[in-house]
Amino acid sequence: MGVPEYILRMREHVGHELIWLPSVSAVVRNDAGELLLSRLAYDGRWSVVSGFVEPEEQPASAVVRAVLEETGLEVEPLRLSSAVTHPRTYPNGDRCEYLNLGFRCRLLGGDLRVDDEESPDVRWFAPGRLPDLDEHARMVIRHALGTEVSAYFLPAGMRWGAPGELEHA
Repeated sequence: MGVPEYILRMREHVGHELIWLPSVSAVVRNDAGELLLSRLAYDGRWSVVSGFVEPEEQPASAVVRAVLEETGLEVEPLRLSSAVTHPRTYPNGDRCEYLNLGFRCRLLGGDLRVDDEESPDVRWFAPGRLPDLDEHARMVIRHALGTEVSAYFLPAGMRWGAPGELEHA
């Protein structure tokens, strides 16, 4: 899907300045217990499947849509597992602070495919053989697969510092 039109319109006014964006991430496992990951087009790193929450869209609907668009798979959100913000600066200089809601999702079906625009590669990985992931992706996975009954959030006074690392505010 790429960058939504409403964000492109905002960028016409604010340029590369920091904008606040709601986003969702999906932690999906198949019957073999493997995790679904996608390679990010803008930097080549692997991550959980993520996407923007569109205006007038609920986060649970956004996570279902994002997974379907980027992978061709149908999922059902089972629980909200994390709620954190994290910064991102893109190669073109655009700066964002994402409010990311992580969901544990159940695989319903579909045929795995690749969306070349956003995720040039999508694969299943055994939990013990995950590629290098940033701290945010590891945190989303850890809490989605954990036994907590409520969603994880960063403790008061903590924030993301250097790309993907935690520090005291």
